[in-house]
Amino acid sequence: MDRQGDILFDAVLRPNPPLGPRPLAVILGVVAAVNLIFAASFVARGAWPIAPFMGLDVALLAWAFRTSVAASRREEQLTLTPSALTIVRRPGPGEVVLNPYWVRVEMEEPPASRLTLWSHGKGVRIAACVGAAERARVAQALKEALWRVRNSLP
Repeated sequence: MDRQGDILFDAVLRPNPPLGPRPLAVILGVVAAVNLIFAASFVARGAWPIAPFMGLDVALLAWAFRTSVAASRREEQLTLTPSALTIVRRPGPGEVVLNPYWVRVEMEEPPASRLTLWSHGKGVRIAACVGAAERARVAQALKEALWRVRNSLP
């Protein structure tokens, strides 16, 4: 078992959070009020079939806000010790443990700029929840830490 002092790289990757619940509720309330006013004007002119679609707009916006908040709770923790590179995803399928001597870090060119860790012919995509610039920084720091592990440098 590795001791806490043996950690050579430790990073927690999280997406940028959306607005808080109160501002999201205010935005949704304003959009609902504006849509209600427009729907009432359409109904008053006899175009009543438009009203359900105006409500559908509000429902879809609420669903998008809820999905955004749920996605912002994701995180990945990368921990490198001399004996293992551990990737823990929350919430998610659990953890992946790789041998640091066999891990190859591959960063694709923009616009995709996906960050993949390869070991024994299998790839593990990481840092999908952060921006391209942050992925590039993580890739560089991880490459340097893996180099130190392979060359037994502190």
